[in-house]
Amino acid sequence: MPAEPIRYFDRTSRTVKTEQIYGESWLRFAYENPAGRLFVWLLVRRAIFSKWYGWRMNIGAGHDAGGTFIQLVQMLCGGNNSAARILPFITKYNLDVDEFAKSAFDYKTFNEFFYRALKPEARPISAGARVAVFPADGRHLAMPNVDTAEGFYVKGAKFSLSELLGDQALAEKFAGGAMLISRLCPVDYHRFHFPVAGVPDESRLINGWLYSVSPVALRRNVRYLVENKRELTLVESAEFGTVAILEVGATNVGSIKQGYVPGRAVAKGDEKGLFAFGGSCVITLFQRGRIRFEADLVKSSAEQIELYAKMGDRLGEAP
Repeated sequence: MPAEPIRYFDRTSRTVKTEQIYGESWLRFAYENPAGRLFVWLLVRRAIFSKWYGWRMNIGAGHDAGGTFIQLVQMLCGGNNSAARILPFITKYNLDVDEFAKSAFDYKTFNEFFYRALKPEARPISAGARVAVFPADGRHLAMPNVDTAEGFYVKGAKFSLSELLGDQALAEKFAGGAMLISRLCPVDYHRFHFPVAGVPDESRLINGWLYSVSPVALRRNVRYLVENKRELTLVESAEFGTVAILEVGATNVGSIKQGYVPGRAVAKGDEKGLFAFGGSCVITLFQRGRIRFEADLVKSSAEQIELYAKMGDRLGEAP
């Protein structure tokens, strides 16, 4: 039986596309095969596996890894220069090098390339104080009312806000609110930004596992979103009230790195932080009645098709 493809709606071209899945054969074995799922449970979901893979992606040319044994391990793992993977990756996934803040030849490791900065003009920010923007490049699903939403990624599946936020009182604050799930693939720009202007508090770690957040995995168990390690930030916005932003870790995500100053006002579109190597996810929560999502996002989400849009594109508007 052929594997079910992952399709999404591209906002720019207005067409449905099929996703090129990075590491597809491994991913499908891990989550669609009983032996693979056992391997995920025993090792892959654990932080040590992602730390090991992140370490591999941080190895540069001429890097002294600290001894003959480690160098032997590097050789067995495919060499000791992760930067050699960069140009083939760019070619295979047709990345636009004109967007990069520096030349593709200037990255010393694959991880440095992975969380690359872009030129400011590559991601213009939609104007308007009452307009919210997508926090990251990626494939997005929206739930205008999280209390009644179910069946996203897998039919009949639900999870509670208290599980997601790790705080019952905070969950009550967002009851009946709107939720956006922004899924980043390894081929995407991996810095995340503030979707609204406001004042952010200090991020809080909610510890957990590191399952994949690809639909290949989420179609098996959408609860990975509430079981994975994640960081929570609350932003107080004049136009949108309290907005919750969660960066969700995933398999092979070396780390979530915050780059903002808690308590200091931010503008819409300001950089918040970055994900080191791996696919990952950003979840944005709005309080009840504080946002009206764009029509194309609502339509595609109702059809269980993710909408591809870039950071800075229009997400919705305060009523």
